[in-house]
Amino acid sequence: QVELVESGGGSVQAGGSLTLSCAALGGTGTIYVMGWFRQIPGKEREFAAGINWRGDRTDYVDSVKGRFTISRGKSKNTVILEMNNLKPEDTAVYYCIVADSFSKLKTPVYWGQGTQVTVSS
Repeated sequence: QVELVESGGGSVQAGGSLTLSCAALGGTGTIYVMGWFRQIPGKEREFAAGINWRGDRTDYVDSVKGRFTISRGKSKNTVILEMNNLKPEDTAVYYCIVADSFSKLKTPVYWGQGTQVTVSS
């Protein structure tokens, strides 16, 4: 069993920045493929960003490309999402995820509890 512990999030004005962090605890000691989903109010939960276990391959939803950067943290099985030039439409609950492989990023096997990001205009 893997537990995902998220931190960061909060409120910011449009154009500002926030950083989300997530640590995957437990499991078998494997280095996991990790990423973030988000649920914008009134919409389906959507994939936002993901990174492979080496940290040399990433994927993003088109709406965040060029503004969000996902990276591996210094500790094993941690991931960081740096969000810049935030827009009101980025307001969402952000969920950390673990997937079985990079090709399966969009069908995660583990989910975090979610952390709120609110961007005001």
